[in-house]
Amino acid sequence: MSRDRGSRRPGRPARGTLMAALATAVAMTSGCVVVHGEREVLPATTRAEAAKALEEFTAAYNKADKAYDPALDAGHTTGPLAAIDAARLKAGRANNPDGNPSHTPLALTDPVFTIPKKAGWPRWFVADAEANKGGDSHWLLVFTRHGLDETWKVAYLTLVAPGSLPGFRTDADGWAEAVPADEDGLTVTPAGMSAGYAAYLTDGGSGFADGVHTSTWRQTRAQRTTRPGLVTQYIDEALTEGDHAPLALRTKDGGALVFFASRHFEKQTAARGASVPAPNRDVLALTDGEIRQSLTMEFVSNQVALDPAKGTGDGKVTVLGRVQGLTSAKGE
Repeated sequence: MSRDRGSRRPGRPARGTLMAALATAVAMTSGCVVVHGEREVLPATTRAEAAKALEEFTAAYNKADKAYDPALDAGHTTGPLAAIDAARLKAGRANNPDGNPSHTPLALTDPVFTIPKKAGWPRWFVADAEANKGGDSHWLLVFTRHGLDETWKVAYLTLVAPGSLPGFRTDADGWAEAVPADEDGLTVTPAGMSAGYAAYLTDGGSGFADGVHTSTWRQTRAQRTTRPGLVTQYIDEALTEGDHAPLALRTKDGGALVFFASRHFEKQTAARGASVPAPNRDVLALTDGEIRQSLTMEFVSNQVALDPAKGTGDGKVTVLGRVQGLTSAKGE
C-alpha cells in the first residue's frame, strides 16, 4: 500500500486527464495543433504512475543484482545512481560470473510520493519507502524523465533516518513545489550546493552543520592522510552535468530539501620500500594498470540536504544522507 505526499486523494484528476494535460496545452492555428506542454505548470505525474515507476525500478534492480548485469537495470537508472550502480554490478560480475551468490530481493514498502508541480523538463518526483536493506533507514529515490515517451529513471538514491525529512509546502490540490536551481532565497543556491560541499570537504568552514557526512568525514580523512609508509591525498569536485544536476523541493518553513551529487578522488601513495595496502576484490575489478607505488580511486556520491531559507536558523546546511560508490581506479 502506498501513500501520497504530493497529491490529495479526493478530487485528484484522473490519470487520462492529467496525462493529456501533460502532453498538450494546444493552440489551434490554420488547422494545426501546436504542443506547448513544456510551458505548462503541471504535476510531474499521477500517483498511480509514480507507484508503477517504483515497482518497475525495483523489479529491474533485483534482476540486475541477481545476475550482476548492469544492462538489466540501465534503463531505470541515470545520473549519480547509474554511475554508482553500474560500477557495483561490473565489479560483482568480474568476481562472480555466474551471478550474485548473496542476492536477496529488495523490497520497498509503504512508499510516500512527493510530486512537484512545475513547468518544463525534466519532470521528477520523490519516493520515500521502507526497505529490507540498509538497516532502519528509509530509501529516498528521485525519479526523473525528459519527455512523456521516456521511462522514469532513478537519478538519486540516498538513505535517511525515519522521521528526518521535513514537511513539504503544497498547494491547495496537494502538489509540492519544485525550487529553481538558481533560487537565491536559500542559504546556498541548489546550483551551488555541490561546489559548496566540495569546498567544505577540502578546506572546512562553517557552511555545513556538523555530522557524519560533514565534520566526521573530514576528521576521518585527516586521520588517514599520513600513516607510516603511506600518504593519502583527497580531491573533491562538484558534479552537476546532465542528470547529475541538483533537484530541490520547497519545505514548509521556506527552505528546501536539495538532492545533489559530487565526485571524490582518493590517492594512496606508498613510500619507497613500502607498498599500498592490498585493496579488496571489488576495487581490483575496477582498477586499470598495475598497483606499484600508488592507487587512485574515483568515487561518485549523492547527497540529500536541508537548505534553510536565507537568514533563518543557524545558517548552516544539514546533510541528511549520502550514498557513495567507487566508479573506477588506477594503479601506478
